Amino acid sequence: MAEIIQKDGTWDFDGDALRLTPGRDKNVSLFRKTLGELVVPLGALAGVSFEQGKKAGRLRLRLRDGADPLLHATGGRLAEPNDPYQLIVESDRYGVAEYFVDEVRNALLLDEVPADPVDSYLLPGPPLPLSVSAGDATASFDGERIRLEWNWKTEDAKAAAGTRSIGLADITAVEWHPAAGLENGHLRFVVRNAPTTKAPPKYDPNAVELWGFKKDPLMALVAAAVQARLPHPSAPVEDEVPQEDPVVQDHDALLRRLRELGELHRTGVLTDEEFTMAKQAVLKRM
Repeated sequence: MAEIIQKDGTWDFDGDALRLTPGRDKNVSLFRKTLGELVVPLGALAGVSFEQGKKAGRLRLRLRDGADPLLHATGGRLAEPNDPYQLIVESDRYGVAEYFVDEVRNALLLDEVPADPVDSYLLPGPPLPLSVSAGDATASFDGERIRLEWNWKTEDAKAAAGTRSIGLADITAVEWHPAAGLENGHLRFVVRNAPTTKAPPKYDPNAVELWGFKKDPLMALVAAAVQARLPHPSAPVEDEVPQEDPVVQDHDALLRRLRELGELHRTGVLTDEEFTMAKQAVLKRM
């Protein structure tokens, strides 16, 4: 229905989904190029906007809270050049951008897509397998295990234990923070039954320390891939079915047995003597 092609990338909308393809221009960030093409279902959108500027404008998509594991994992901390839901639009394509916005908004209205949060991911997260080298480690994820291989920049205290392997079933949460100012960033996995006191990332065997170099944002892809396979934070918690006390269960069963014996006695299947003996046996068990 609508398409806009720019150096920064190409956005295509067919009425059901938006296909976001990063451009090959040298100014397109390494993060967006590595993430690759995204397909965003219409139901994951909360809105779309276009902001004009003197030299260039910007298309922006707003996703429903909880729809994308990447946005959840990064928590709004991705720098603007790395945001896959923005597209720089050259001034001679403002009319096309405005038409694109109108088409998406009309589809949202026609399909009556709500803008409220969701309790399950509507995007799959980065494709697997995935391996990123940045900071003091290489982090690899195949969908079942995280593997952390330390490099020469790793602190001896952390590297001494060797390569770290963590099963997805043992991970309860994942954190990604970029380096900011004098504070280093990190990718950290919260592991079940691990000590609650967090060591600094440089000493934590479940964390990768990041110093703000070019490849650091790529660790957010690992965080998103893991997040996509963890329980959704807003998913409804199933109520536990209370287990009936086995003593109560036995008592009820014995009462039913007494009623059955009484019916057998009344219909003449059991003699008086047989009924008395069977009833006494049940009563002893009670």
